[in-house]
Amino acid sequence: MLGSVVMRVLVVEDEVRLAQNIAAALREGPNYAVDVCHDGEEALLLCDVTSYDLAILDLMLPKVRGDQLLRRLRRNNQVMPVLVLTAVSGAESTIELLNLGADDYMTKPFDLGELIARARALIRRGKGVKNTTLKVGPVVVSIAEQRVMVAGKDIDLSPTEYRILEYLMHHPRAVVSKETLLEHLYDFTWEHHSNVIEAHISNLRRKLRNASELAVVETLRGRGYRLAVMDEAVR
Repeated sequence: MLGSVVMRVLVVEDEVRLAQNIAAALREGPNYAVDVCHDGEEALLLCDVTSYDLAILDLMLPKVRGDQLLRRLRRNNQVMPVLVLTAVSGAESTIELLNLGADDYMTKPFDLGELIARARALIRRGKGVKNTTLKVGPVVVSIAEQRVMVAGKDIDLSPTEYRILEYLMHHPRAVVSKETLLEHLYDFTWEHHSNVIEAHISNLRRKLRNASELAVVETLRGRGYRLAVMDEAVR
């Protein structure tokens, strides 16, 4: 399933302006947290500590070349989709990239809109997305419309509240830690306050409760949060 805000993307591009443009285009929607780095060595470090849903990878990188980086990622069992940016076109280059483990590639210069569309398609494919509607008990989320209904009634959530709810619905009945929510909701450039998640959870819990008492966001002290529903509400 595809989460609208829970997708974390790594952009590895040494052309600073281009990297910034790609990241800005991804961030225009509410669906992505985007980390940017400009060399292969830093990319390896980031991939060691962060779980990404997609990497957009330039081939001509300093320190560790893009092809070497891709090979090492696959050797380390990093299975995220990888979209390669290359200045070289032709069948031989395509075959080499795909054999290295690339899932798609684009030749520079490229259309930024097409890049974003391909990135989204790769993420959907990687998540096995077929249904864009999530349902947990009385709570229904239409990802395409970013619409939330509880017991048949529309409720109005802030962007962050929506992201949290959608992430919890992707993990029904699982306990999701505060750290996991922070990791999947925000990128490294965001400076957060220590209680930001608690504040959004509190608002989300109140809005759900006002719509139906059959769905609640539980706080499990020291462990995290869970979207819980009454048994009779589970379809």
